[in-house]
Amino acid sequence: MGRLGALLLLLGALGALADICNIPEVDSSLVQSLGQRLLPWMDQLSLEHLNPSIYVGLRLSSVEASTKEAFYLHSLKVDYQQSLLRHAPSDDNSDLQAKPSMGQLALYMLALKANCEFIGGHKGDRLVSLLKRFLEDEKRAIGHDHKGQPHTSYYQYGLSILALCVHQKRVHDSVVGKLLYAVEHDHHLHQGHLSVDTVAVAGLAFTCLERSNLNSNMRHRITLAIRTAQEKVLKAQTPEGYFGNVYSTPLALQLLMTSPMPGAELGTACLNARAALLSSLQDGAFQNALMISQLLPVLNHKSYVDLISPDCLAPRVTLEPATVTPSPMQVPEFIHVMLKVPSVWPPYRHSISVPAGSSLEEVLMKAQELGGFMYGTQASLSGPYLTSVMGKEVGEREFWQLVRAPDTPLQQGIADYRPKDGETIELRLVTW
Repeated sequence: MGRLGALLLLLGALGALADICNIPEVDSSLVQSLGQRLLPWMDQLSLEHLNPSIYVGLRLSSVEASTKEAFYLHSLKVDYQQSLLRHAPSDDNSDLQAKPSMGQLALYMLALKANCEFIGGHKGDRLVSLLKRFLEDEKRAIGHDHKGQPHTSYYQYGLSILALCVHQKRVHDSVVGKLLYAVEHDHHLHQGHLSVDTVAVAGLAFTCLERSNLNSNMRHRITLAIRTAQEKVLKAQTPEGYFGNVYSTPLALQLLMTSPMPGAELGTACLNARAALLSSLQDGAFQNALMISQLLPVLNHKSYVDLISPDCLAPRVTLEPATVTPSPMQVPEFIHVMLKVPSVWPPYRHSISVPAGSSLEEVLMKAQELGGFMYGTQASLSGPYLTSVMGKEVGEREFWQLVRAPDTPLQQGIADYRPKDGETIELRLVTW
């Protein structure tokens, strides 16, 4: 065998060792059904409800919302630009808690690129400067010794780097270095456990940096970090097939789809994840707009990295509103949910009666209406989350965990989870 034959044999062997994450096609009616669930959300046009992730998800999917899509982007532009005008520069960290958040602004930048718009002009420069300043503030919070934590999260940190990257906006090597160190040394903790979402977003940011060659001095380290992030995601796969849980699986798949890996486990892992997702969809999961918008690109074999060079002319199927068949009038069935708050004194424990199909948020509203219970929430792109219960506000590194008795943390938020009759739901104040 000559040198050429030996080389071809070696390349063939290496190719056989590299496995890819390929998601087979799913039924188009299932994809359209998911897209239809986003249409009512696109009618909510206040800044509190506007969600750039919806637009990004649709643009990277195989379906479109026609004129409603264009109007939604226009509404995003108007409200986000107005918010930027109100966003006075400061030397403190007050802007980190402003509305919209830095994570929302990063998603807004992704939405613009999903429409093949490059950031430019005075308004664009202001947005880029704001995100870069945010990253510098977070870099200082993490510290030179990496013992600190970002004011927001490594998720928002990684998402901001990704958003700047797809617009070919370079950030300093030291900013990228903090995210690299976090992935290399397991500093991507969120609420006390490995956050698959955070690792996946970091991996997507690194993949964009590698393909765009924006931080060339760190290229080797970035390439290794991509592999590390993929390996961590694979190790987080559950026996059911999810990466972390059902709602972190779409972002995990976005990462795994971007680059091949040596070994044969990647393809099998992705097929198992696909089967788990299809099963969960049949069980009624994915009613939340943010989660749907992260899943739709996966079903079209796309990821946020594809926003480097988006195909804005790709044909997509136009969505029609779902037809709702009116059900005959009937007396609503009521269920009883036991609500517990052991983290306050005296501990709260009461049975709350609500119509069947009510969300946990409606259970909390009913409890507050009955008296003896009160709570507060804050809006986010994934829905409202608890900020106070019985007057107890969350402190630094604290959150109100939703637990179904005896000890199962809920994967959905208060607006999405629907308790069953006889369930006990505990609101548990957790420090991480």
